[in-house]
Amino acid sequence: MTAPEGWTNPLRDARDKRLPRIAGPSALVIFGVTGDLARKKLMPAVYDLAARGLLPPGFALVGFARRDWADQDFGQVVHDAVKAHSRTPFRQDVWDSLAEGFRFVQGTFDDDKAFDTLAATLADLDRVRGTGGNHAFYLSVPPNAFPSVCQQLARSGLATSSDGSWRRVVIEKPFGHDLQSARALNAVVNEVFPEDAVFRIDHYLGKETVQNILALRFANQLFDPIWNAHYVDHVQITMAEDIGLGGRAGYYDGIGAARDVIQNHLLQLLAFIAMEEPVSFQPSELQAEKVKVLSATRLAQPLDETTARGQYAGGWQGGTQVVGLLEEDGFAHDSTTETYAAITLEVDTRRWAGVPFYLRTGKRLGRRVTEVAVVFKRAPHLPFDSTMTEELGQNALVVRVQPDEGITLRFGSKVPGSGMEVRDVNMDFSYGQAFTESSPEAYERLILDVLLGEPSLFPVNAEVELSWKILDPVIEHWATEGSPDPYPAGTWGPRSADDMMARTSRTWRRP
Repeated sequence: MTAPEGWTNPLRDARDKRLPRIAGPSALVIFGVTGDLARKKLMPAVYDLAARGLLPPGFALVGFARRDWADQDFGQVVHDAVKAHSRTPFRQDVWDSLAEGFRFVQGTFDDDKAFDTLAATLADLDRVRGTGGNHAFYLSVPPNAFPSVCQQLARSGLATSSDGSWRRVVIEKPFGHDLQSARALNAVVNEVFPEDAVFRIDHYLGKETVQNILALRFANQLFDPIWNAHYVDHVQITMAEDIGLGGRAGYYDGIGAARDVIQNHLLQLLAFIAMEEPVSFQPSELQAEKVKVLSATRLAQPLDETTARGQYAGGWQGGTQVVGLLEEDGFAHDSTTETYAAITLEVDTRRWAGVPFYLRTGKRLGRRVTEVAVVFKRAPHLPFDSTMTEELGQNALVVRVQPDEGITLRFGSKVPGSGMEVRDVNMDFSYGQAFTESSPEAYERLILDVLLGEPSLFPVNAEVELSWKILDPVIEHWATEGSPDPYPAGTWGPRSADDMMARTSRTWRRP
C-alpha cells in the first residue's frame, strides 16, 4: 500500500530533527593562527567537532601567519594544542583523518603573493580534499587588521563564490570601540562580504546555558505569565572574574570593562531575557526580536547616579597577595581605564516599562561567575508575624551561565517547627547532574554554525551598532569624571556601585 501524495511520516520527521547537524565539505582558514585564541579554543574545537563526527571527510584547516612553517610544523602545533586543550579524548584515527587536510601559508596581511598562494592552496584542497569551493575565513586578529585582510581576500578573488559554493568571514570582538568606529568597520567588511556571509563571534552566545534561556522562556508556560513588569522588580546581569589582567595589559588599557564585556556579552544576555517570542527560531526572526529590544533600551538617568566604575587595588585574594591595576606590568600608572563597570538600563516596552536592568562586570572580584537574576516583587501582603519573616527576601530566578551551569529558583518556605517562620530556600537545577552528556564548548557550536551557515547566534550589524549607541554616552560621561573609584581585590566592586543600588532601595546579589 502506498502513502497518499504529500504525506510525510511524522516519526521519521521527528527522528530527522534529532539527528546531529553535520557540516558539508569545506575549508576553514584561520588568520592569527599563532595566538592564544587559536591554540586554546579554535584548534581544539575543530578536533572536538571531528571526534563527534560533525565534520565531513572533505574538510581542511589552513593556517596563515608570518612563521616560517611547513605543513608538518603547523600540524604539530595543532597536535600540541589539541592534546592540551581538547574536550574529547584523543583518538589517533580521528587525528589521522583530520591531519590530512592541514595546510599552512606563510605571509603578512600586506603581502599580495601570500594571498595568491593561499588562493592556490585552497584551489588545490578543492581538488584533493573535495572542499567544493566552500571557504570560511576566521579573522582571529586585531580589529585594525580587518580592512587589510578583507581587501586582500577581495583582491585575490577569495571572497567571491561561484557554482553554488559559499564564502564566509568570521570576526572576533571587539566590533569597534564606539558607534562611529563600529559603523566604519561594518562598512569595510560589508564592502567585501554581504551581511549574510558575516559571522561576528560572541562566544557567550554559544554557551548551552545562554541558549537555554530561550528554552526556559518559550518552552514552558510556567514563566510567561510572570515575565513582565507586573511581577518582576528588577533584573541583574553579572559577569565577574576573580583574575586580573594577566598578559592582556597592552590590549586592555584604553578599552576597559564596559567596552570589553557590557557592549557585547551583557547586552546580548539582556536581549535574550527581554525579547518577545519570535514567530519561529529562524535566524532572521530571532535577530529581529533582539534588534527590537535593543532599539527600546535606554540608559537610566542621571548617569552620575545610575552608573558606577572602579579600578581594582592591591589586596588579598584566595590567600595570595595581588597587586593593583596600576602596578600591573605594561599598564600606564596614571590610567583611568576601569576594571569594574555597572550601568542601569530601561527597556521601553509594555512588558518591561519601569523595570530596571542592572548590568555589571569586573575583574578581581569575589569569585568567577556569570549569571542572570530575575528578581520578583515582594508579595503585596504577608499574613505572618513580621518577626517570623526577617530572613525572607525576594523570589528570584537565577540562570547560572558559568562556571556551574544551571538554574536556581529562590522562594520562601516554612521552617519546620511549631511556629510559622518563613525563610528563603533554593530549588536547584544543574546541567552536570541532569544530563549525562557534557556540554560542548561554545566555539564548537559557533564554528559548526559558521560551516552550516546558521547565523542565529551571531550579532548582525544593527545589534552591534545599537549596543554602541546605548553604551557610548556612558563612556563619554566617564571621560569627564576623573579617575575610577578604587576597590580592594577580592571584594565585589567599589562603594559607588553599592550606592547606585541603594538609591532605589535595592542591593546587589552576592553570587
